[in-house]
Amino acid sequence: MTDAVSVPYVTPIRLFVTADLRADAVLALTPDQGHYLEHVIRRKAGDLVRVFNGRDGEWVAAINDLRKGRGGLRVLSQSRPQGVSPDIWLLFAPIKRARLDFIVQKAVELGVSGIRPVFTRFTNVERVKENRLESNAIEAAEQCDRLEVPEIYDPQDLDRVLDGWDPARRLIFCDEGGDARPMLTALQAAEPGPYAVLIGPEGGFHADERARLRALPYVLPVSLGPRILRADTAAIVALTLWQSVLGDWRG
Repeated sequence: MTDAVSVPYVTPIRLFVTADLRADAVLALTPDQGHYLEHVIRRKAGDLVRVFNGRDGEWVAAINDLRKGRGGLRVLSQSRPQGVSPDIWLLFAPIKRARLDFIVQKAVELGVSGIRPVFTRFTNVERVKENRLESNAIEAAEQCDRLEVPEIYDPQDLDRVLDGWDPARRLIFCDEGGDARPMLTALQAAEPGPYAVLIGPEGGFHADERARLRALPYVLPVSLGPRILRADTAAIVALTLWQSVLGDWRG
């Protein structure tokens, strides 16, 4: 493995790339990346950035050229090897755009490995722009020092998602019905493994959806407390609790 780069100051600027990373590789910047480096944060040829692709760890690279929003990078050496992240998905009913952006950004910061929009009976948003979800996920991963970007799944109806579910992945159902165990208590008695968290729409789940979910052997119904939380708040609370008990926040 290439030795970690030794520089007096490792830049906080990080870019997600899709190309393979190795010493002396030359990478082309996308127009958006070139514009960001040249016009937003005022970088120039010779300045350092950090790059990652979700496979090869993180590398330090030097800007080769930067003119009119175009340019390239030369990869120097690895600064961090690729690690293993917790296997936790977030399933949520789409909501209005600004709060949807917030959910994706915070889910990435909280370590999710997969983001799956699901349409329920009471979902009041009919369409999701997957490229916007992906852009938000990339930006959040760059900002929070993650070495990978979560997978963004195509939006599907909840029933179809459940029809194709792998029962090896436990599904934490955040149920507002009032008779589920507190999530912290439920997780403390749960086994490690791949998990997913399901957050419902603003109007809650339909009775038929609740009945189907609670009848499935891999579903773990939980309560997030005595108050009804907004969808974005519920996502943050549930992911925080999972990370604290079964994720990479454990001591």
